[in-house]
Amino acid sequence: MALAQRLEMRQGQSLVMTPQLQQAIKLLQLSNLELATYVEQELEKNPLLERDERDQGPIEDRVPEAAPVTEGETLDVGLAREDFSKADDIDAAREDVHGEDFGSDRMAQQQSQSDWANMRNSGPAMGEDGESAIERTLAQAETLRDHLTEQLSIAGLDGERRLIGASLIDVIDESGYCRADLDEMAARLVVPRETVEVVLKVIQGFEPTGVGARDLAECLSLQLKELGRLDPIMQAFLANLELVAKRDTAKLCELCGCDAEDIADMIGEIRELTPKPGLAFGSEPVQPVVPDVFVREGNDGGWHIELNADTLPRLLVNSRYYTKISGSARDKDSKTYITDCLNNANWLVKSLDQRARTIMKVATEIVRQQDGFLTYGVRHLRPLNLRTIADAITMHESTVSRVTSNKYISTPRGLFELKYFFTASIQAVNGAEAHSAEAVRDRIREMIDNEAAEVLSDDRIVALLTADGVNIARRTVAKYREAMRIPSSVERRRMKASDFGAAAGR
Repeated sequence: MALAQRLEMRQGQSLVMTPQLQQAIKLLQLSNLELATYVEQELEKNPLLERDERDQGPIEDRVPEAAPVTEGETLDVGLAREDFSKADDIDAAREDVHGEDFGSDRMAQQQSQSDWANMRNSGPAMGEDGESAIERTLAQAETLRDHLTEQLSIAGLDGERRLIGASLIDVIDESGYCRADLDEMAARLVVPRETVEVVLKVIQGFEPTGVGARDLAECLSLQLKELGRLDPIMQAFLANLELVAKRDTAKLCELCGCDAEDIADMIGEIRELTPKPGLAFGSEPVQPVVPDVFVREGNDGGWHIELNADTLPRLLVNSRYYTKISGSARDKDSKTYITDCLNNANWLVKSLDQRARTIMKVATEIVRQQDGFLTYGVRHLRPLNLRTIADAITMHESTVSRVTSNKYISTPRGLFELKYFFTASIQAVNGAEAHSAEAVRDRIREMIDNEAAEVLSDDRIVALLTADGVNIARRTVAKYREAMRIPSSVERRRMKASDFGAAAGR
């Protein structure tokens, strides 16, 4: 068989992921904080992009209200931002903001002088103790790592052991526990494991007491040892903490060699200890969740949906600056760079606009589907999946998945992630409408919370749910109960007996 070369023409279709398309997809799944960081980076890279600093006024004035959501209607959604995709609008906005003399040195000098004058007039605010506002702002709470490092420096260890101590302090978490594998750390530092254990014992002698422990039992034993209460009976008690959680007093009495009264006393002692000693020190501040969408009830009984305008970046494309520098560009590389900057800026503004529209569409359809939840509560949460929303708004499921990731909606029922409204379906008895898994979990939680003298077993809960029209298996009830960290009926019965005995003793 002879080999030969030949040319062929084939026709086919393929999707090319251009950089602009990849950027648009990436923007969809970013949270509002990640989006703000991304926009800041683009503002630094692209000289044609700038922030729209015009006074937008109150949210109610600048956010057009969406029409109320009612059954059988088509919702015409307005956007909580202005569309600057057209070049004429951009020029008009730039002229309104800066006037004809935008970019002049005189304006920059006047602005700078005004800022310095305000700073001189205001001066640093002094507190009652004579500390300025700047000093109070820069002051930070001492972290656990700083506190331990300071004690390590005066512990009198040699150079090698001080290095091991610093490595151990680095792996101690914010609760004060050392979760690292000592064998792995010893191999990485090329030292014997015994040396690492010796240094860890030194760190466990630092303040706060219990720091550097590898588990809860060791943390409590360090604190009891300092109090002089770590006797053999207490050691046996700490070695069986899982029985304490199960309230298995009989087994504890057998293993510790004491009576139930002694067990109750030891439980009272460990309740006075600190299971997470590291939390007494400063840590990273928790970033509050900012909603992307607001939902409120209108006077007409419908739901009004609007985007949070504070989380939407407002950008402008400086077309005048583009005209100025493109005319002065001489070489080909400069012209290409300027053109790319203009295309990227226009595409980013368009992508941000499309992102806002898509979020609004998805949130509106979710509100339409979960109207019962907003009106009556979690019991009326309907089973919902991505395909249902995607088909309703004629989008792909992957797009809906990206939009609902890391996005939050503020409702009269509270603040929820958009993915919260997508729940599995549990079949109903006799072919009735299916139930939401989240609604069933709420029923199980309420049944157990309202237990009186009778402790409900999983089988009993299944019978009660079946009587209410929920077709559910026992293993599903057990799975939901464990996910909510609710003990089994045996453990709850022991807890009630223990609480009753403690009350009778008082």
